[in-house]
Amino acid sequence: MNPIIKKPISEIGYNFIPAAYLPKGKDEYYLRNKQNRSGIKYRKLTANEKEVLIRNRNTADNWDQLLVSDAFNPELVQNCKFFGLVRIAKLEPYTLEFHAVKLPVGLYNSTIISCDFGDNVVIDNVNYLSHYIIGNEVIITNVNEMGTTNYAKFGNGVLKEGEEEKIRIWLEVGNENGGRKIIPFNGMLPGDAWLWSRNRSNEALQQKLKEFTEIKFDRLRGYYGKVGDRTVIKSCAIIKDVWIGSDAYLKGANKLKNLTINSAPGASSQVGEGCELVNGIISEGCRVFYGVKAVRFYMASHSQLKYGARLINSYLGNNATISCCEVLNSLIFPAHEQHHNNSFLCAATVMGQSNIAAGATLGSNHNSRSADGELIAGRGFWPGLCVSIKHNSTFATYTLLAKGDYQYELNIPIPFSLVSNDEANNQLHVMPGYWMMYNMYALSRNAWKYVDRDRRRDKTQLLEYDFLAPDSVNELFDSLHLMELFTGKALLQKKQTGITFTDDACIKAGRKALTDQDKELNDLEITASGFENSKRKVVLLKVQRSYQLFKELLMYYAAEQLLHLIKTNELKSFDQLLKHLPKKQKRTNWINAGGQLIEENEFEQLKQKIVSNKIKNWDAVHAFYKKQGELYTTRKLSHALAGLFELTGNKSLSKELFRISLQQYLTTKTEMVKGIVDSRTKDYSNPFRKMTYETEAEMEAVTGKLSDNSFIRQQQNELKQAKNLVQKIFRDFKC
Repeated sequence: MNPIIKKPISEIGYNFIPAAYLPKGKDEYYLRNKQNRSGIKYRKLTANEKEVLIRNRNTADNWDQLLVSDAFNPELVQNCKFFGLVRIAKLEPYTLEFHAVKLPVGLYNSTIISCDFGDNVVIDNVNYLSHYIIGNEVIITNVNEMGTTNYAKFGNGVLKEGEEEKIRIWLEVGNENGGRKIIPFNGMLPGDAWLWSRNRSNEALQQKLKEFTEIKFDRLRGYYGKVGDRTVIKSCAIIKDVWIGSDAYLKGANKLKNLTINSAPGASSQVGEGCELVNGIISEGCRVFYGVKAVRFYMASHSQLKYGARLINSYLGNNATISCCEVLNSLIFPAHEQHHNNSFLCAATVMGQSNIAAGATLGSNHNSRSADGELIAGRGFWPGLCVSIKHNSTFATYTLLAKGDYQYELNIPIPFSLVSNDEANNQLHVMPGYWMMYNMYALSRNAWKYVDRDRRRDKTQLLEYDFLAPDSVNELFDSLHLMELFTGKALLQKKQTGITFTDDACIKAGRKALTDQDKELNDLEITASGFENSKRKVVLLKVQRSYQLFKELLMYYAAEQLLHLIKTNELKSFDQLLKHLPKKQKRTNWINAGGQLIEENEFEQLKQKIVSNKIKNWDAVHAFYKKQGELYTTRKLSHALAGLFELTGNKSLSKELFRISLQQYLTTKTEMVKGIVDSRTKDYSNPFRKMTYETEAEMEAVTGKLSDNSFIRQQQNELKQAKNLVQKIFRDFKC
């Protein structure tokens, strides 16, 4: 039986806050008056205004409860029903136009219950509008139901007075069993979601983070919904408990419930046709279009959901796009791309700059007796067409998975690798450094485009987009040791079969062979262990070449940081350079906290300060992110120098080492730019790419000329500038 409650008609618009939750000495409007900061002065209707309103077929349960400003025009209110306290500001005989739709200012053909209106609004054919504060020049037309309950939370995972814990909204990110669940709150950064979803054994930390969230809000009942200035809402069915910022655009949505939709001038958020959004927070500048279904979700600023996408129990980072596919129980860092109707992502932590291709099925297969598997992918994760992988799996930065069904759990620790199935020989192949060898254009453009597309206005978290950064560089160092280990093991076992060698002996033999570029390696099969949960071979390809390449990249990384220091501080001599170097150089561990790279020991201190109550709220946590961003360049330089010394065996930066580093930098950068041009040129020279065009001129008309590629020209110009800078430094520094 539906719980239909019968009450006197006189109660419509009154007793919004139940008596049990109304503070002593307060009326039901005390929070509404606090929320309405328009400064508009209201008065009661004059007899003439009341007469005009009645003549225009308006009704009210109590005309004394209809308050207006001095600039009110009763002729612009027609065929409306008013209940409770309604306050109307300036109405002038203008039209408001938006996207070629022109509507007269005023209130028409609507039922309005206990609402406040700003200046020159358009309210037309709203069947039910209840307990909202409407800003200036707002357009709301053809809406079936738009109301706010006294217990509205607007998508935040908080509780109101009298509510039980079991109704709290959580986001069950990273794992389907809820073991990594977090409480959403307006203003939650990707780093917050990451911090909270990890560290699950630290119960004191988990409790503090919950307290941080609860103190951001109060438990009072009676807050009204709000619609910011210049927002347009048209042709929507149900809008319930939704807080909407200024300059938003909502059109044709089926159902919007328990949401915050942040929006602002210059960062307008939009929700389009056929969308159904429940229990979520949408940050400024977001786009949600065409049949999207989202439940228990968070969208960070300037992200997009479109074309029937499904986002459930997930956090979507800034500047990300999900289109035509399904994402469940996932934590996604900024700069994520996922398109096509048949890709699926479940129970994953994807650390940004990622691209999920069509047919990818990531995490649908569990290898335990319950749905508790996980996937963790470093920056630049790129599974190809129709890839299927199982939980649990982890991937280093910039891992590319070739098309295939990966039947076993994967642990790929080497960055910039191509992973592929050799089905004919039942082997897994891993090619380290694939991106640099064969697809430098895509790798470099990936880093460039996300900087170019970062539209965030709030940059509390400094996001790292460069493919060479502390996280990937540490993986490069680890990979050198792995390649030495596996190479040495293959060499020694080939020479003396049946003997077990220590890891140290294998590393020593492998390092010598790889450094000397031993020709014996050309025909040596090098296999890895621990990369796949299976008994089949895992074969490393092109180890000799990638080993040298990784060393070059480490030298390049260090030189790049030194050049940045010289340019930023306009240094004129080697002695000045030495004075500006960090006093301590240490290759520390770093973590990717929501797209921001932070030293692990700093994050450990953050957690300790939270538990010890030295950091008391989320604002202080965000201040920590800000401070770490300010220190990032210096610490990145320290990390790079420590890596340079570790790589070369030096203990300090000599003029000779500096000169060699810059020379190697130019050599590597020249090769990178050549790789960028060569990899893109293949798209123009491949006969199978050209065969659909009758002439080369037609191909260029369709695809554009290679010589006109702006990104290639930019990279070539940067190389020219780098050469000029290094030559100038050699002169000034007398290297």
